[in-house]
Amino acid sequence: MADYELDLRGLSCPLPVMRMRKKLESMTSGQTLCILSSEPGSVRDINAYVKSSGDTLLESKKNPEGDFEFLLKRI
Repeated sequence: MADYELDLRGLSCPLPVMRMRKKLESMTSGQTLCILSSEPGSVRDINAYVKSSGDTLLESKKNPEGDFEFLLKRI
């Protein structure tokens, strides 16, 4: 279970990554964030963000409803 959940379904690029970044910046080190997104570009964008930020992508999957689900850990 994540400390926070962010439902970004229905938002188009670049909004999912922008809102994710804003939420991560408000979190403390070690907290986790679950993100739900319907935007296929989120997979690429979130991976790129994590590589540049140093935060950790713990899990990335496509759920049965067709949405993308990510679990991140704040550094």
